[in-house]
Amino acid sequence: MEKKDALSAFAALSQETRLDVLRLLIRAGGEGMSAGDIAAALDVRQNTLSTNLAILTRAGLLHSSREGRSIRYFADMGGLTALLAFLMEDCCGGAPDVCRPVLAALPACCAPAAALSEGNS
Repeated sequence: MEKKDALSAFAALSQETRLDVLRLLIRAGGEGMSAGDIAAALDVRQNTLSTNLAILTRAGLLHSSREGRSIRYFADMGGLTALLAFLMEDCCGGAPDVCRPVLAALPACCAPAAALSEGNS
């Protein structure tokens, strides 16, 4: 991931609703959620949510799939993995043991955790 892409992701996450959306979709996993369900779960107006979903998608943190008249949104685990890898790049000046507690704190079920821990073993 390039620095400009990481900055875009961090800018997208620097707003409360967008951070809540991403965390909600991470919890939803592979099922994702429709825009209407996200709006209801977070008590956010549809037009406000639409703008925030677009920002997160442009930042590479979400992707979507059309289902008839509805759009289902998912956390983009590839984008999240790239962001975490960017942060952990050249971890601790060649002493990856220092970074292991950070990696160990990630849920075992998450692809980013597995990918990063393999790269730092």
